[in-house]
Amino acid sequence: MSRPRVLISRLPHGEGLELPAYMTPLAAGLDLPAALDEPLNVAPGQIVMVPTGLALAIPAGFEGQVRPRSGLAIKKGLTVVNAPGTIDADYRGEVKVGLVNLGPEPVLIERGDRVAQLIIAPVVQAELEEVEQLPGTQRGDGGFGSTG
Repeated sequence: MSRPRVLISRLPHGEGLELPAYMTPLAAGLDLPAALDEPLNVAPGQIVMVPTGLALAIPAGFEGQVRPRSGLAIKKGLTVVNAPGTIDADYRGEVKVGLVNLGPEPVLIERGDRVAQLIIAPVVQAELEEVEQLPGTQRGDGGFGSTG
């Protein structure tokens, strides 16, 4: 599979920060930095929007998925509140990360901290067809927990 080309623009408040990078040769995600002017203390239960200082041009047929960094989530309880957040291919504004502190202690975020990861993934747009009745299945309309 060929690698999609994603154009990236550094915004003025992102100057001096590292561009997102794959941290290992087989990593799926690019780490996103915090483009903060001053440290941000996230209290337990608090939701914050963290700027990255970056804007992207994701090619048609792809999306950006903003996901938690496992270390921050497991060790500190800091996770992406709308995980995964979606960046559509036609969005050109700044990428911001909605974080929530689910842990028992405040978490300090400083300029340049890697706060989330970005996955570039293919997207298939469905064609919807309205029908009077859906075809049957063994499960039928069984909801949460209905399969054991």
